[in-house]
Amino acid sequence: MQKFILGKKNQITLLSAILIASGFISELVFHNEEIAIWSLVIASILGVAPIIIQAYQALKVKVVSIDVLVTIAVLGAFFIKNFEESAIVTFLFLFGAFLEQRTLNQTRSAIKELTEMAPESALKQMENGEFEEVEVDEVDVGDILLVKTGAKVPVDGTVLTGEGHINEASITGESLPVNKKKDSKVFAGTILENGTVQIIADRVGEDTTFGKIIELVEEAQDSKSEAERFIDRFSKYYTPAVLVLSAIVWLISRDIELAITILVLGCPGALVIGVPVSNVAGIGNGAKHGVLLKGSEVISDFSRLDTMVFDKTGTLTIGNPKVADKEIYGDTDKVDEVLAYLASVEKESDHPLANAVVEYIGDTKPYRVDKTDVVKGGGIVAEVDGHRVAVGNVALMEEENVQLNQKMRADIDKFEVNGNSLVLTAVDGELKVLMGIRDQIRPGVKEDLQRLKRLGVKNLVVLSGDNQGTVDLVARELGLTEAHGHMLPEDKQAYIKDLQDKGQIVAFVGDGVNDSPSLALAQIGIAMGSGTDVAIETSDVVLMNSNFSRLPHALGLTKATARNMRQNIIIAVGVVLVLLASVFFSEWMNMSIGMLVHEGSILAVILNGMRLIGYKLRY
Repeated sequence: MQKFILGKKNQITLLSAILIASGFISELVFHNEEIAIWSLVIASILGVAPIIIQAYQALKVKVVSIDVLVTIAVLGAFFIKNFEESAIVTFLFLFGAFLEQRTLNQTRSAIKELTEMAPESALKQMENGEFEEVEVDEVDVGDILLVKTGAKVPVDGTVLTGEGHINEASITGESLPVNKKKDSKVFAGTILENGTVQIIADRVGEDTTFGKIIELVEEAQDSKSEAERFIDRFSKYYTPAVLVLSAIVWLISRDIELAITILVLGCPGALVIGVPVSNVAGIGNGAKHGVLLKGSEVISDFSRLDTMVFDKTGTLTIGNPKVADKEIYGDTDKVDEVLAYLASVEKESDHPLANAVVEYIGDTKPYRVDKTDVVKGGGIVAEVDGHRVAVGNVALMEEENVQLNQKMRADIDKFEVNGNSLVLTAVDGELKVLMGIRDQIRPGVKEDLQRLKRLGVKNLVVLSGDNQGTVDLVARELGLTEAHGHMLPEDKQAYIKDLQDKGQIVAFVGDGVNDSPSLALAQIGIAMGSGTDVAIETSDVVLMNSNFSRLPHALGLTKATARNMRQNIIIAVGVVLVLLASVFFSEWMNMSIGMLVHEGSILAVILNGMRLIGYKLRY
């Protein structure tokens, strides 16, 4: 029965409105007081039924909720035969709850839109080679799928054949189509605007990037910030306090109507709903713009940010370095052989510098690589064709007792001044090759960093494992506050810990793979995501598709959300104080007016929170 009544709340609200209108028309137009009274009595009984059930359910778990206050107030008004007040109060309370739920659903529009974007079917290649339409749940990893113009990509995958332009707005927030061809990665939920491609499924279902985005946004919107937890604790004691105040007023004044009015006016509805609606709307806005905020707590810390620390490669730079300078030492007749050793060793690594070396050398004779030893922060030492080959930085060469003559050191200094990252190759203890590798700074990063400064970030710091000359060059070009090179992962952690010990709130921006310890230690870990699993798992904020330009939007959004929360708290507390004061210092306040203002304040904080859905950073 309880479930049935609660399921019919909207119909009860409508029927109450009709009965109240009938009651007033009967009295004012037809002067039939009996019908008017019965209409208001029935409206009161119908209206209070779901409220009593909610109050009972709250008391069962030892919570004195708003429903308890309203139930006592309505029953009191009914007891003193003030049927107009009891009917109007129940209707306004139910109608307010209806509007509240309706507007709250709109603030969760990000989830709704994302869910609607989820692909439902796919064209799967069957055993006979033909493509047939199947439910997306029937697609397994390794299946070959056909995607036609205008269709949604059903899974995360890799293009096998074909070419086309894909709108990746659901993943990155950017509506500009991206060209895809053989070996390009594609994501579920994106739309092929033109062309036809065949893809092989890499990740399906909830494991896709799109599925994880939906899961993360849902979890974030359901999480509670410190402000929400405080308000929950406050409401726990505040509501019983209103009951006690009402009882004291009745004992002193013996005016039960005044006591009942205090119960209605003291309802903390706007206070309870104001902060969550701001958080939900803010997180939803971020999801639509390629920024994943993983929980309400992130918003609080991010909005008070002092210092932002950046990794260099793949964050401030594109992460696709190229060999810019090269020097050969020793016997030039064996250059090709040494380069072949170098390429064979670097193929063992997925580091961006290693990829640049392999790309530069190109096709060469492959050698078997044995006894590979990865030296953290140094490079790789391995046995190739009976030779000990060391590939890495100057520190690794010193550790391997490689002698560097005056010319070699001069070349190293020159390469560093030019902003190169260094890759030195030694064979059997002798330096053979010195390569200088440069990465391009991301387009627009300098302007984005200026926006961060205007948003109140005091310190912009770059930490990198590269040499100090390279890091200084990047810092000067971008106008950073500090630059530190030769930083191992533990050095970066120690630097961040030192900043935190000084009372600073620190955000670390990295690629989510090599910098996961720093991402975890900083109050706000921000991953340049590219939709990778590691980035999504290890950080507090993910910038989808490694879109650095989303970082100022993310910071501006969290500041706007925190500001919006404060506004809602002020509105909620202010309205309650004004209403309670008006009971004692005015003659016009009654239960109906109080409930109307009370519901109006709830709608005010909800509508204020909903402004965040359309937030855009003003540059």
